[in-house]
This record gives sequence, C-alpha cells and structure tokens, in this order.
Amino acid sequence: MNILIKQALIVDKNSEFNLQKKDVLIQDGMISEISDNISTPSDETIEHPDLHLSTGFFDFRANFQDPGAEYKEDIESGMNAAARGGFTGVLLTANTQPPVSTKSAVEYILKKSANHAVIVYPTGTVSSNLEGIDLSEMYDMKTAGAVAFSDNKQSLSSGLMSRALLYAKNFNGLILNFPQDKHIAGNAYVNESANTTQLGLKGIPNLAEELMVNRDIYLAEYHNTAVHIGPISCKESIELIRAAKKRGVNVSCEVAVHHLVYTDQSVADFDSNFKVLPPFRSEDDRNALIQGLVDGTIDVISTDHTPEDAEHKNLEFEYANYGVVGLESFFGALMTLLNDNISLDVLLSKFTTNPRSILKLDLPVVKVGFVANLTLFTTKDSSTFDVKATASKSKNSCFNGCEMTCKIIGVINNHQLYLN
Repeated sequence: MNILIKQALIVDKNSEFNLQKKDVLIQDGMISEISDNISTPSDETIEHPDLHLSTGFFDFRANFQDPGAEYKEDIESGMNAAARGGFTGVLLTANTQPPVSTKSAVEYILKKSANHAVIVYPTGTVSSNLEGIDLSEMYDMKTAGAVAFSDNKQSLSSGLMSRALLYAKNFNGLILNFPQDKHIAGNAYVNESANTTQLGLKGIPNLAEELMVNRDIYLAEYHNTAVHIGPISCKESIELIRAAKKRGVNVSCEVAVHHLVYTDQSVADFDSNFKVLPPFRSEDDRNALIQGLVDGTIDVISTDHTPEDAEHKNLEFEYANYGVVGLESFFGALMTLLNDNISLDVLLSKFTTNPRSILKLDLPVVKVGFVANLTLFTTKDSSTFDVKATASKSKNSCFNGCEMTCKIIGVINNHQLYLN
C-alpha cells in the first residue's frame, strides 16, 4: 500500500525536518519521499488542517491480562486500544496468569501479537512465578524476545534486587522495579495526607517510595549497572533521581500519565476508578513531577494501562482492585494538561524515543529510507472522552467525561495503516 500524507507538521527531534510542514510518501512500508509537495498517486491520502506527524508512540507499561484474565483484556483488544491511542509499540507487564517466567510464555505473547500495526514487547518476571524468592529464567527469556524484567507492582527485596542486577548485567538485561517498601506501606491504599485522613482512609506515606528509590539507586551505583524505577509519584523521588543522574548513576524513571493530572483530592468521592498504585499524591508532588518532565529528570511517561472488570472494580473503595485503563485517553490527557508547560517535541520524546532508547530498541526516524513507524494526530480538535466507546474490554477509566484538546488520526507501522 502506498500512503501519501499531505502537509503534516513533522515533530521528531532526530529528523532534519523537525517542526517543518511537509508531504510524506510511504511506499511498501518505507518512507520514500519527504518534500513540500508530492503528487505521486497513492492508495490512501491523509489530510487534515492541523495534521501532525511523529514517530510512533511507545507505551512503557501496559497489562493486557493475557493469559489468564482475557475477559478483562486480551492481546488483540489491547493492541486495538493501543493503535487507537496512537501507539505503535507497547511494553507488556509480566504479571499475567501464569506469569511470564519462561521462554514459552514469551513465545506465546510474540506469536499471539504478530501481524498488527502495534508491536508488543514482552517483559519477563525477575522472580520465578512472581514468588519473590528465586530468580527466573531471565537469560532464556531474553533470547526468546523479552526486552526487560520486572515483577510489576511487587517490589523486589534488597537481596533479590541485588542478585538480579548482577545477573542481568552479564547479558545487558534491564531490571525495572516498582518503588514501594511494603513494610512501610502496610495495608494502606491511598496517599497519607490530611485530605485522606479526614476521609477515614489508610494512607501510604511518600517515605515508602522514597526509601525504595534510594535503595535502588545505591544498588545500581554499587554494581555499576542500569536500573529503571517507576512509576514514581512524589517529589522526594524526583530529588533523589535528579541527584543520582548528576553524579553519573545509570538510572531512568517513569511517571504514569494520571499522576500528572490528579491529586489525592480526587478520591474524595470514593470513586474506585481513582484507586491506583502508587496512589495519587499532593499538589506539590504533582507539580514536582511536571517539573521533572521539563528538566529531564523523568525519562518516560507511561499509561500504566491496567484493565479491570466491573466485578473487581465497582466495589467499595477499600476492596476494589487498583488500576485504570489509559491507552486511548493518554495523549488527550497529556496535551490538555501540558501543552503550555513543555514543548511538543520534548513531550513526545517521553513516549517515542526515550523508552525505546532505554530498552535498546531500534529508533524510528521521520527520514527517507527508514521504515514507516508513525503516529498521526492533531492538537486542536476538542472532544469529550467516552470510555464506553473505547476498544478496551474494560472501562475503568479516571478520564471518562474529560474534555480533550486533540485527536489521534491513526498509526502507520509494520506495513499497516490503522485509522480512527
């Protein structure tokens, strides 16, 4: 299929055409021409008065619940939701049922996700079967196609984390750890603050995250290896990571999109769609996260897409499962919130080039001769997000009913065109 994109503003810091309006011709899945005016006949022409073009979005954290809970989300519905949200790549979490702890589990995901505009990248567990005791078959999983290793929201003990960093260092494996000390967090489930205390809800202090962030930084520094921490949620974490980067520690971090938008005030109505992990923090924490994006301390913005069905989510706040869906609301929420705080090309790098660089994946570029791995979007289309209209099987969104100021037109990747 030949695709002609007319007068799109290219937003790609690695492209010589960054922030220029150009026509782009794609032939047989490759970018064959970029110029002011292309008249070559095509099978599909894409035009819009506010058309923007970037390299394909990449989500650093999503759970498609497959295998084991396909009624919440399966790989196909997850990929369709990702494409509608503008993503061409997704890093899947390993906390499925059973967990992704073996070579065959990685192969299952890769086989089931083949031949789609969205490329799925498996994460393998760090501990065998998420038990937090013995190391998993990480090297075997890497040779099968796993690109990183994490126990998702189950934080690793100090001993296990230390052994994992050393073992993964032998084959350039990347360890991702969730920063929460379970002994400090206890059985609490919201932020520890005056707001939540007045509501009678048990609070998790920032200290639970700060301690784990500090520990992971010291372990990475001690072993001279890379570590990725996230999602982070509080200002103390930002300060620790900023200082570590200045002294040369190989640490990267991520924030989930919803933590850039909401604070612990959002749980006042006991709506379980606002029960997330880590919990929503204070306004000071939220502002610190935004500043961390602007100054480069935060490398990645993820969706932390965690589908949950009504049976597990529409419960009393205390008993509901954590998590929200976020693939299709991601870009709209970001653009609505951050358009005036950070330049568009820097913002896009947090979910295009940066996550791929951290995972050591090939970087797409809007350049002649490169494979077309692209996202098409606008920045001036106003709409209301309706979770009922999404491709995801689950509807546990904290953005339902929110006004969005942009629109995803579609994605081009893997020789396929997916238009909304």
